[in-house]
Amino acid sequence: MAWFNREKPPWKPDEGERRVRTEGLWLKCGHCGQIIWRKALEDNLQVCPKCDHHERLSARLRLALLFDEGRFEEFDQELVSTDPLQFVDSKKYTERLFSARESTGLRDAVLSAGGSLKGRSVHICALEPNFIGGSMGAVVGETITRAIERSTERKWPLIIVSASGGARMQEGAVSLMQLAKISAALMRLDEAGIPYISVLTNPTTGGVTASFAMLGDLNLAEPGALIGFAGPRVIEQTIRQKLPDGFQTSEFLLKHGFLDAVVKRAEMKDYLAGALDFFVR
Repeated sequence: MAWFNREKPPWKPDEGERRVRTEGLWLKCGHCGQIIWRKALEDNLQVCPKCDHHERLSARLRLALLFDEGRFEEFDQELVSTDPLQFVDSKKYTERLFSARESTGLRDAVLSAGGSLKGRSVHICALEPNFIGGSMGAVVGETITRAIERSTERKWPLIIVSASGGARMQEGAVSLMQLAKISAALMRLDEAGIPYISVLTNPTTGGVTASFAMLGDLNLAEPGALIGFAGPRVIEQTIRQKLPDGFQTSEFLLKHGFLDAVVKRAEMKDYLAGALDFFVR
């Protein structure tokens, strides 16, 4: 006879079932380390509610925030980069392009669009930082140049939102040619009396800074954005000196006369609308 009766234990979930699925619900601020609920960060336009650090935005979301009701018409999305140098580093350039297109859903590192901003017709170009670092190759240069020419023809103000590591080295001199091409087109836009506003976000560096990003009738930037030509490490190694605190941030550039204003993301649309009211009487 059994000395005891073994009762079936109550059901318990295994270790995997016991874990609450929180992956992706919480994010860590890259600046202050604050843990933030993803929904709260999205509602705050990807700005940390604790330290006001402005996270990067995709080009499509950037346009949706600036155009009325998030509606806009896209232009020149059929353009694609070739591989003029048959460039290879750790992988082929063609493979990098394919991966970037798959991950972002874009053909290249820029979106060009038209629509209304506070009721005013405008063209806006936004660089995509997640497409090979928002670098400028032939397609970015051609797309922006066409946007400038379209603005000249339609007499619509132009806004370019920059987020880029500079010229795309995989296209060599072809990418560097875009600096002069875009700058010449902006000169014709200026001669036509059409306003151009440049918005610099984190980061805006290299050939983009050396061309259209600093050529606006009004140059604005988001708080804390890294803006410059060469990176701070390169400068320190070149001049053998320690750089000042905050060097190449948007606030530093504003203090030293390289920017006209630093504008928070939540206030950018209203600020742009007010600026266009001033320019276009």
